[in-house]
Amino acid sequence: MATQMDVLSGRIPVLDLAPQQPGDRFPAKAVVGDVVPFSAVAFREGHDRIGVTLVLRSPSGKEQRHSMPPVGDGFDRHRALAQVDEQGEWTWHVEAWADEWATWHHNAEIKIAADIDAELMATIGAQLLVRAADETAPAPASAQAAAPARSGAPKPARSASTAARSTASAASAAPAVDPAAADDAATLRRAAERLADRSTPVLERWAAVNAPDVLAAVDRRRPRSLVTASETLRLRVERTRAAVGAWYELFPRSEGAVRNDDGTWTSGTFRTAAERLPAVKEMGFDVVYLPPVHPIGEVNRKGPNNTLTPQPGDPGSPWAIGSKHGGHDTIHPDLGTVADFRAFVGRAGELGLEVAMDLALQAAPDHPWVTEHPEWFTTLPDGTIAFAENPPKKYQDIYPVNFDNDPEGIVAEVLRILDQWIGCGVRIFRVDNPHTKPLWFWELVIRETNARHGDIVFLAEAFTRPAMMQALGKVGFQQSYTYFAWRNTKAELEEYLREVTGPQAAWFKPAFWVNTPDILTEYLQFGGVPAFKVRAAIAATAVPTWGMYAGYELIEDVARPGAEEAIDNEKYEYKARDWERAARNGTTIAPYIARLNEIRAQHPAIRQLWALDVHWSDDDSVLVYSKRVEGRFTESGEDDVILVVANVDPHSARETTVHLDLTKLGLQPGEQFEAHDLITGQTWTWSDHDFVRLDAFVEPAHIIHVRKASA
Repeated sequence: MATQMDVLSGRIPVLDLAPQQPGDRFPAKAVVGDVVPFSAVAFREGHDRIGVTLVLRSPSGKEQRHSMPPVGDGFDRHRALAQVDEQGEWTWHVEAWADEWATWHHNAEIKIAADIDAELMATIGAQLLVRAADETAPAPASAQAAAPARSGAPKPARSASTAARSTASAASAAPAVDPAAADDAATLRRAAERLADRSTPVLERWAAVNAPDVLAAVDRRRPRSLVTASETLRLRVERTRAAVGAWYELFPRSEGAVRNDDGTWTSGTFRTAAERLPAVKEMGFDVVYLPPVHPIGEVNRKGPNNTLTPQPGDPGSPWAIGSKHGGHDTIHPDLGTVADFRAFVGRAGELGLEVAMDLALQAAPDHPWVTEHPEWFTTLPDGTIAFAENPPKKYQDIYPVNFDNDPEGIVAEVLRILDQWIGCGVRIFRVDNPHTKPLWFWELVIRETNARHGDIVFLAEAFTRPAMMQALGKVGFQQSYTYFAWRNTKAELEEYLREVTGPQAAWFKPAFWVNTPDILTEYLQFGGVPAFKVRAAIAATAVPTWGMYAGYELIEDVARPGAEEAIDNEKYEYKARDWERAARNGTTIAPYIARLNEIRAQHPAIRQLWALDVHWSDDDSVLVYSKRVEGRFTESGEDDVILVVANVDPHSARETTVHLDLTKLGLQPGEQFEAHDLITGQTWTWSDHDFVRLDAFVEPAHIIHVRKASA
């Protein structure tokens, strides 16, 4: 005969916990400073009320308990926000419990007013108040005993008797010491005596029970019964830069490169590239990202614009790694030495910049690996080694690595290379085309690297199918490139912003790049300055990490015919830019970029991934979204709220009405507020429905700081 021991649901079901990865094989992810939305579905039979509590434990063992009120969506979902402030693995679970006080209070409010069973309700209430006076704080770890500590292990059935044991354990645990406990207990006992005093009219007794000090004391010592705990989940919290930052990509060989009188070039070096770093920092960037800095193959070297006819002196693609000078553990001789690279990293650090290094696991035909480890490549029936291709594209200067013949050897070599560059001060790696390597490989390499060093960040440059992009994030990549470059209309952006800030934010941390050496979209090719400005404004404010490739600030918008990449591409040749002349002539949007990054630094809401809400406008080209972090999570103690209104049509001026859900801004419906534009400095008085005019040729976007209206 079946018994309660045979069920999984528990006395009070607790289901659909978030954040977590599907299947719970890997932990959800966050970074230090994140305000994480925890949620669960919890309910019980009948009409009695329940309470729901988040129990969150830090890596050092500190426990937090947060009430999880219902979100009011009609689906019994409860939610709490909690800020994670410690790096390492956190654990959390949710407790649901019978809230007898809330049930009684709801019934008493109706019955006492109607004089139905009024004295009986008073008696029940007095008993609950005495219980509340005797109540102790729930034991920190008691309800976790029946749940597996880590995912991946078999989960035992959770029966009603298991829940009962959890309840008994919670009731018998040693109470936590609360300095105000004695005062609360005295307040509750006095209220119980007053409620039980039949010499006083019951309505007066009811009013006394609803005094603010009594209700506050009940909230702190609310009786809990039928406590049911969910399974325990993990949350991996990494350093802030793992998901928050502004990236700038530059080619060291172009910084300081000189074109000689005979048309040949003298390459820039790490020393000349270091001279560009102060300007990068002045624009407010946190990370300077370098394409591969290793020797470049000479066999099948590509010429300008990806041609197969290089001329003497053409530098080739940095991603064709390896030559007689060395491979992935070597610096290109034109750039300098390992000591010069260390000096570059050191100078960046002095300015507050981190250096991100490219990890491209492929080889030029003359890479030392080809002769030392031919088994690491694919040999065709005719005896040749297969070069990389993605039909119709061919990469004759690159051999892809075959991971199946000697997986242990390849893993060991990659870990050795990573250790070497980490030893030079690198803590961030941008990984080229990770989707062309086995998933198991990245899971192992990232896990082992972080086990050795603890704070290494890997960014996945994977423009591929959604399943692979998502899986790379699940197995360990801290950040990921996205489809942002190809989401340009209002409808596309609304859908995508909801997607990247929704449930997948538990494992997929998006980086919005406005351009790369490979990507110059039609939107940018034909949109002029307005397109470049509005794309930067959205990328910099919508998600915590954004990036741009050098030249974006100069509005480099000419593409190679028939391609979505710049003509005279820097991947295949040197590019000398006259930054000072552009500044003198006003042909750079560097000041605008600097202002965007300054706004990011000043407003913590922008640096929160989960904080975004999409609003509405009457115009198909006016995008509206907001980001909010509550004052309890800010240094100022005040809510930080940013509202972005962007004209995504770079060819027009748009006039429309925007419609705001003020509750998402921390305001009441109909309430007025000051809308202070952080770009122009203008301030307007706004409310739910507001007229806007955005001329793409003046300022294509409002970035508004929402402030309480002056009295």
